[in-house]
Amino acid sequence: MNEGFRDFEHAGWTDPEVCAAYDHHLASLTTQSIGALLDAARVGAGSAVLDVATGGGYAAAAALDRGARVTGCDFSAEQVQAARRRYPELRFLEADAGQLPFADAAFDAVVCNYGVLHFPEPERFFHEAWRVLKPGGRLAFTAWDAPERTKLFGAVLGAIARCGAMDVGLPVGPNMFQFADRSACVQAMASAGFEDCTVSSVAQTWRPASGGQLLAAVRTGTVRMRGTLARQRDANADAIDEAILAALAPCRSGQGYEVPMPAVLTAATRPP
Repeated sequence: MNEGFRDFEHAGWTDPEVCAAYDHHLASLTTQSIGALLDAARVGAGSAVLDVATGGGYAAAAALDRGARVTGCDFSAEQVQAARRRYPELRFLEADAGQLPFADAAFDAVVCNYGVLHFPEPERFFHEAWRVLKPGGRLAFTAWDAPERTKLFGAVLGAIARCGAMDVGLPVGPNMFQFADRSACVQAMASAGFEDCTVSSVAQTWRPASGGQLLAAVRTGTVRMRGTLARQRDANADAIDEAILAALAPCRSGQGYEVPMPAVLTAATRPP
């Protein structure tokens, strides 16, 4: 396992300030894909569902609303505690996606909403999902589309490349956008033993109320981008912020923004 990257991500997602900022600024975006995610996993009344990288517990709660029997897990104790406070009627526990503490063939569906980009070895999660799924069960996960389509990420990465430096000494992890590539999704599912793979796009729009909120979201409510921005030279910080806002100027709408942020949704079946 890439322990350096895992430790970096774990430190970020156990920081109460990061978790609170992510929830405040970005939950309104990431929850937009939950309905499609649960549909793709065929979650319904009576389904036994595992929500991996549950974060604030939103996907788990939506599955419960469909009548499912739900367990949520996350490697962050901070996130688990927040999910328990928000949804005390649900079961949440601390667990690593690459080593799930559940019996074989325990679930009808495994879902993961934007978790895979934080895993040091996503393939380990896919194999674990296959193991804990019943034959005929479904895995569904979301990931961000490519930066040229997820306009916030395109703006941030472009601004850093022009006005700062991308290599600032962070632990190297998997490509954050590897599952924007449809063929990579299909290959990953086949390698883990899944069949009937479908890959689709979920249209989403992020609506920050101001440029200040937009910048605060990436500087305080993310881990990789927050880390990259925090390690820039002080002299470059203002230029980077200005470049981000300039790139997103076409997304201005009234006093706020409407930023296209589509997701890629992958779903597959454990063979009967």
